[in-house]
Amino acid sequence: MTDFKDRERAEEAKFALDQDTAFRIAARRNRLLGEWAAVLMKLTPEETDAYKKAVVQADFEEAGDEDVIRKLLGDLTAANTDISEADIRAKLEEMTIEARRQLLGEV
Repeated sequence: MTDFKDRERAEEAKFALDQDTAFRIAARRNRLLGEWAAVLMKLTPEETDAYKKAVVQADFEEAGDEDVIRKLLGDLTAANTDISEADIRAKLEEMTIEARRQLLGEV
């Protein structure tokens, strides 16, 4: 019986760690996306910092990445940049890999 309880606790701990890691990767990815978009919009360093935080906050609106994509697309379109939704989705994938590399490289 203790083996089963030990295994159950280990699985719960692994699940919690995996969820925490996924959250950290998404937050770092969103900061990287915000920085990328800020460069395209030619924001000042202060505006860039605020914008990166705004992109991270946008991810809390709904589950998934659509809220972040919608924010970036709206802001980049308003800034008259020539960026499509496909470009943003490609950059999101690229930044996910980079964020994972950065985060797991720190451990």
